[in-house]
Amino acid sequence: MGEHGGRTRRRGGELLAAIHAAVLEEVVEVGVGRLTMEGIGRRAATPRTTLYRRWSDPIDVLLDALYHSHPVEEPTPGADDLRGDLIRALQLMVTWTLSPAGRAVAAILTDPKGAPKVSEALFERVFANKGGTFTSTVLRHYAERGHFPADLLTPVVADIGEALVTKRLLDGAPPTDADLADIVDQAILPAIGLGPCRATP
Repeated sequence: MGEHGGRTRRRGGELLAAIHAAVLEEVVEVGVGRLTMEGIGRRAATPRTTLYRRWSDPIDVLLDALYHSHPVEEPTPGADDLRGDLIRALQLMVTWTLSPAGRAVAAILTDPKGAPKVSEALFERVFANKGGTFTSTVLRHYAERGHFPADLLTPVVADIGEALVTKRLLDGAPPTDADLADIVDQAILPAIGLGPCRATP
């Protein structure tokens, strides 16, 4: 029934998912500088020629995989739970950071050979295209609806939550939900003039 020695031929979404998974694993293992179409193809069990039909080079495959696996927080319909949405955005960030895509981004940004050629494209093609991520998506949504003055949403404020989560992750322990609530209550909400919405127990 299958071909190629009994293996069923994968098409469309299934093949794409296998290639995306393969490139994210490969970059963590070998680094950006040593990423090749051969390595990706071997890991995905698919011929190099299949990759070249869709992508021009291994970096192109990598950026496509990261774009497709990058989460964007969806604020609550009705925009009536800023604190909850901020906490959920940070939970999403923690989950993503520990996922294959998050580990791949960490590998890219810490690879001295690969980072310079990829990090700019990463920010342009993945992060910017997704319209800002995590807390900035939520904050912009609420500012546009008049919950706080939009001019308080500076680049520093947009980065506070992510920066503090990153620090906790670098310290070696993923932040708990209580830690994330503290970041929201003690750093993000005061920065947009709202103070803690409610005291955390």
